[in-house]
Amino acid sequence: MIGILITITVGLLFSLLALRVRRSERALFKWAGSILSGLLAVVLFLLGGIALVGLIRIEAPAARPASNLQANHSPEQIARGERLAHLCTTCHSSTGDLPLDGTVLNFIEAPFGTIAAPNLTAGGNLDQWTDGEIGRAIREGIGRDGNALVIMPSQYLRHLSDQDVEALVAYLRSQPAVEHEVPETRLNFLGLVAVGTGLFPTAVQSDVPESTGAPPAGPTVDYGEYLVNFSMCRDCHGVNLMGGDPEGFVPVGPPLPPLVAAWSAEEFITTIRTGVDPDGQLLDGEQMPWATYSATFTDDELLAIYEYLRVLAAEGSVE
Repeated sequence: MIGILITITVGLLFSLLALRVRRSERALFKWAGSILSGLLAVVLFLLGGIALVGLIRIEAPAARPASNLQANHSPEQIARGERLAHLCTTCHSSTGDLPLDGTVLNFIEAPFGTIAAPNLTAGGNLDQWTDGEIGRAIREGIGRDGNALVIMPSQYLRHLSDQDVEALVAYLRSQPAVEHEVPETRLNFLGLVAVGTGLFPTAVQSDVPESTGAPPAGPTVDYGEYLVNFSMCRDCHGVNLMGGDPEGFVPVGPPLPPLVAAWSAEEFITTIRTGVDPDGQLLDGEQMPWATYSATFTDDELLAIYEYLRVLAAEGSVE
């Protein structure tokens, strides 16, 4: 907020300077000075306004109150949540594995401020959150205080069923306490400008259904689609899974359906389990986190994903 006020104040000073130099009797100084000062004032007012828009998007996102979602903490629910939690290790773990003790996201190269994924063990402050607030953060990108989250992949996690969100909550609360201090996310002026322009969108999702179910679990196309939708595959492989965006902030994945359709089901499962594709090529774990997906999905779930990708390959496109 201080940066915004300073920017607008300096813009005001330049606008006053532009008015003042217009009174000069020296024509060159009068017109060059007024034009330059005026342009600087406009640029500063514009940047300040965009940053203010970014601040509003962070501080006052449109969202409904947290739901009454509540985990039952059964052994089966915790076990399911533990599998799903492996998808969170890229950001929320200092070791790249469970437990989710949080870390600063240094892979964000732009100087947007401090961006961190909090400690989600009992060593953090998750005990102050209700189950519904945790579920809202996961699927809607809204923090406990009502602020918008950033980086949180809620555009994918919004597809999680109520049962799977409850399972995640149950596992998060079951983790052993890890005393790992992680700073709060604080965007600087440039970060707010990026949010204000939409270059760096928040995680807020405004259209998550009140109650979300999932197809019956099993090696089916429908269940495979459900798994792919929340597993962030589209981040690297593109919205239609037919290849990533070379101008994006994430690795560029190849067209997935035709690639996988050329493999047998056993070859696909083996590739995810070992990181070695049917041609004997070792997958780069930094580019394709095969170990994370291996820890997340059972063989039947991988088979469901395989069947879904085969259908997409046969159709030749993805909606």
